[in-house]
Amino acid sequence: MKIRSQKHKSQLIVYDADRVQEPDPLLFDSGYWKREGRLAGHAVGRGSALLLDTEFGPAVLRQYLRGGWPAHISRDRYLFTGFNRSRPLAEFQMLVTLSGMGLPVPRPLAALCRRHGLFYRGWLLMDRIPRVQTLADVLAERSESPELWRRAGETIARFHRAGVVHADLNARNILVAEGDVIHLVDFDRARITADGSGAFRANLSRLRRSLEKLWPPSVSEKLTTCWADLLCGYYGTAAPS
Repeated sequence: MKIRSQKHKSQLIVYDADRVQEPDPLLFDSGYWKREGRLAGHAVGRGSALLLDTEFGPAVLRQYLRGGWPAHISRDRYLFTGFNRSRPLAEFQMLVTLSGMGLPVPRPLAALCRRHGLFYRGWLLMDRIPRVQTLADVLAERSESPELWRRAGETIARFHRAGVVHADLNARNILVAEGDVIHLVDFDRARITADGSGAFRANLSRLRRSLEKLWPPSVSEKLTTCWADLLCGYYGTAAPS
């Protein structure tokens, strides 16, 4: 990747110059993509993420939006404490780092931080992984696929061995691609640490709670087995009792 930045007035764009030759703010404008007829759909369950067909390949455009009670104050504005500390630029850099480690994440294309006085709004543009479903979408049909669950565990373990702490590891942030290749997405507020054993356990606990919440009643008896298979892959041994 050839990372470059472009600052103009109150906004900063960072981008991969190997892929994006003209880092125009229009790249982050959903209306622009609609007018160009390049809006391919929406990423269900992932906020305001749009699926795009761009000149540099299939992509996902995500605007950073608040949830919970902060959304009552502002849905899309965050306190500005510096461009490099903004969420879109931080996640862009995290994806650059993780891609450089060879970890299965979407390749970042560009990010925009636009300042509005004391606040900012942000967007992230990244590669779209073809023909994927979230783990949440395949719980029922893949509840008898132990190899898939082991691969999910193995993939999470790769991130943890690299010191990567995901901020919200849930079944919607685990993608299943062709050949049951697993990717992780949504590295907003993720971090890399030299000693994250407690955080890694919290990641697994968060994922387990997510599965319990989303698990289809029709295959309720399979959850324990699938979770054991995931832990088997994670630990590289028989799942611990």
